[in-house]
Order: sequence, then C-alpha cells, then structure tokens
Amino acid sequence: MRRRERRTAGGRGTEQWSDTDLSVPAPPLWMRWLPAIYVVAVLALEPITPVQWPVSFLLIALPVVAAFAYGPATVAVVTVFAVLLEGVLAGTPCCAGRSVGYLWDRHYVATYISTALVGLLGTILAAHRTHRERTLATVRSVAETAQRVLLRPVPHRLGRVCVETLYLSAAAEARIGGDLYEAVPTAHGVRLLIGDVRGKGLIAVETAATMLGAFREAAHDAPDLVGVAHRVETSMSRRATELSGTETAERFVTAVFAEIAEDEKIVRIVNCGHPPPLLIGPDGVTELEPTDPSPPINLGVLIGDHYHAEVQPFRPGEQLLLYTDGVTETRDRDGNFYPLIERIRAWGNLPPRDLLDHLHQDLLAFSGAELRDDTAALAAYRLPDPLPDQDEDEDEDEDEDQDERMRRRSERR
Repeated sequence: MRRRERRTAGGRGTEQWSDTDLSVPAPPLWMRWLPAIYVVAVLALEPITPVQWPVSFLLIALPVVAAFAYGPATVAVVTVFAVLLEGVLAGTPCCAGRSVGYLWDRHYVATYISTALVGLLGTILAAHRTHRERTLATVRSVAETAQRVLLRPVPHRLGRVCVETLYLSAAAEARIGGDLYEAVPTAHGVRLLIGDVRGKGLIAVETAATMLGAFREAAHDAPDLVGVAHRVETSMSRRATELSGTETAERFVTAVFAEIAEDEKIVRIVNCGHPPPLLIGPDGVTELEPTDPSPPINLGVLIGDHYHAEVQPFRPGEQLLLYTDGVTETRDRDGNFYPLIERIRAWGNLPPRDLLDHLHQDLLAFSGAELRDDTAALAAYRLPDPLPDQDEDEDEDEDEDQDERMRRRSERR
C-alpha cells in the first residue's frame, strides 16, 4: 500500500492510498547495465592481450554480476550466453587469434563447466534475492497500513482552521515509528496533539497507539485542555501497569496539546516537555516557550501530574507550527543543528502545505539526505473571519484562494 499526495488548486494536499501497489523497487540503472558493461570490457580486452592470456575466463563471473539485478530466469539465460561466448572466443581465429582446436582444450572445457556451476549458484542467489525483495515489499505494505491506522490522515479543514501534516521516517524501510500527531474538531474548539515517544521499535509504536487512542477520546470529553492531559496521563499509566518488564516505566512521551478556540482569538497550550511551538504571523516568528512546563506523559506518577495550560494570542492569518525534536536535532555534515527559527523567518509567511513541503526539502538538503531520527510536524493556519454579509459559497471560495494570496505576499517579500 502506498500513500500519494495530490495537489489541488489552492495548494492543499490530499492523501490517497493504493491498496494494490506491492511492487518491488527496480534496481538502479547502473546495476541493470552492469552485465552488458562487463561483457563489453571483456571483448575490449580480448584482442589486445596475448593468446596465452585468455581473458574470456573472466566471463565465469558474468552470471553472478547479473544475479544482483535480475531474476533467476534471466540469470540462467545469461549463463548460457556466457558459455557460448567463451566458446566463440576460444575457437574463433578472426576475433581472438586462436585456432578452432582451442575450443575443446581442457582449460576451456574447465571454464565452461565452471561458468555453468557459477550460473547455477547465481540463479539460486537471484531466486533468493527476489524472494527477499518481495517479502520486504509485503512488510513495508503492512507497515504503511499500520501507519495509516496509527497516523490517520488529518482533515485539511477544521472549522476556521486549516491543518497540514508532515511525517518523515529516518529509514526508507521504516514507515512507522514513535512520532505522532492528531487534530480533532470538538465542541471546545480544534484540539491538536504532537508527541514523541521515548525509544524505538515496536514498544514505541504500541505506546504511540495508546497515546493517540487516549487523546482521541479525551479530546471530546474533557472540558478543558488540562483535563485532556490528565485523561491521557491516566490512560497511559494504566496501560503501563498492565505490561510486564522493566521497560514499562520508561514509556514516556513528550507532547504538546493545543486548543484553538472557535470564538476567541487565542490558543491554549499544555507543553509536556516537548520542543516549543512556533507562532508564525505578519510580525515574524515567535517561539512559545512555556513559563510553567508540564511533565511528560506517563511520568506523572514519578514527578507529579500537575499540568498547566498557557494562553497565547492566535489571530486570523497567523499560523502555529508544532514539531518533534527530529527537526531541531537534524545535523549537517559538520555536526551543526538545524536552525529552525532562522529558516522559518527567511521563508516568510508561506501557506501550511508549502511551509511543510519547504521544511521537508530543507531538512533533506541540510542533512545531505541523511536523517537520523523520525520527524513529524503539524501546521495550523487560522483563516480570516468572514464578512458579515458573505454567504457560504463565497466563504468557501475565499478559503480556497487564501493560500494563493499568502504565496503572492511571500513572493513580494
């Protein structure tokens, strides 16, 4: 299963999934051409070497060279071709300067047999490699399905808030990890979550699933954001006590809970030991450092579950960026950390989707395409208030053109 992103005219991205895509990635182009290049090199060396130095013996390795990029049937055909070519080079005076008598010389017969044996081994190797690649494709498909269930696509429009998300895996083979995000429309406003589970592997995935499930329920029921944090903490602690092993006490999550009120120009934030969000607006970029940090989730039993919500202005036309430490801890080749605030300030006030796309490409360029940690980010943009006499259709048209106006304003800057 593969996730695709489709762009609309307003710059928004729509995630699409294909249930039938289990194709094995094709080998690199140079690897597919390597057998042909190898044969050309042998043919180029043959005429310029003495007769007593039969370079055609190098063709013994041709089946193994082909086994790295092709399936067993192709390797078997290449093996037959290699044996025939060795015979041609052994008994063709015009090409190798040898008489036909060399064709059945014991040294050449040994070469034919060796090539056939190597071809048999190459065919087995190709069959094993093909099987492993298909298994890996199936495993990646299952991982992507689990990722879709764990981090389900977030609606791009929640009331007067536009939401876009980004998830990057540190390894191409690992489509699922401990970074998490969610956005839920509730009667209390749009409630957001971004978090980072300590550790890696299946334990981190199971912890992230528990965290998201608890948040999706508490976001609707709890009357305030502090109540949401308490409910999630209770669920996580209960789950930890049900598990055995010494790792249960270490299953904590750093997180940011945010609530964008519908009728107030504010955002409420509970920061549980997580990197602070960024507020992006016409006045620049502001880091929303907590004055009273809350403990990470699932550590409340040890250090107290005193969660504190802080209120920040969040006016129409402004944007909130939530992210995990995979962004700020990205390093370049010299070991320097990624300067997130400086980069965001340089880009201007981009629309949410363009902002995250730009962040994605900039992280890859900064790190030399070597991300060492999973990365998640969530951008929430507050749409301008509609005019009193503006009908619903005009309001939707205004929303669709908002990203384009933001992009033009950024270009003018």
